[in-house]
Amino acid sequence: MRLEAITWDRLAEALAAHADGVGPEGGGPWLRIGVDGAPAAGTGPLAEAVAQELRLRGRAVLVVSTEGFLRPASLRYEYGKRDPDSYADGWYDTKALWREVFEPLEPGGDGRVLPDLWDPVTDRATRSPYRTLPEGGAVVVHGPLLLGQWYPFDLAVHLRLSPGALRRRTDEGAQWTLPAFARYEEETAPADRADAVVRADDARHPAWTGLRTRR
Repeated sequence: MRLEAITWDRLAEALAAHADGVGPEGGGPWLRIGVDGAPAAGTGPLAEAVAQELRLRGRAVLVVSTEGFLRPASLRYEYGKRDPDSYADGWYDTKALWREVFEPLEPGGDGRVLPDLWDPVTDRATRSPYRTLPEGGAVVVHGPLLLGQWYPFDLAVHLRLSPGALRRRTDEGAQWTLPAFARYEEETAPADRADAVVRADDARHPAWTGLRTRR
């Protein structure tokens, strides 16, 4: 994998320019962008930066974190609080993400997106209001384990950490999730599914593959 050094600002600008120029696949009026990566990779700042670049280009943008679509604790902890397979397969409410975020942005959809559903701190529904994206708007979804769910991203970016960097940068209390990310790498191969891969081992000096042409 050939990589080129880039700054985060230039990366956000390049991703937004590409998404803005390519447009949505399937004839829909909304852009759907995914920023995938382990929590230690910090997907949120890049997602916000891409959103800001798209706003400068005249698009309405909503940033959605998968942390707002965690399942209730009773379901997440069914097999214990530190089960990596449960984390990989059952912590995130993928059906709700499809229903509340992606389906409204399909051709013929109404553009009404729910920005979050569940607060993991209070373990209660957030009761956030729906946000209506006008045609031509974009949603930027970010979080871990995104690229194995067949979400219809028009642009998918994977923030990659080497196993050593992932271990070093993952909080001690979350080290138990590392086998879930090893399994994700083996079974899903997110670097092969993404339109662009960003190596983020050194948060100050990212490098990327550039944008790949979809076949």
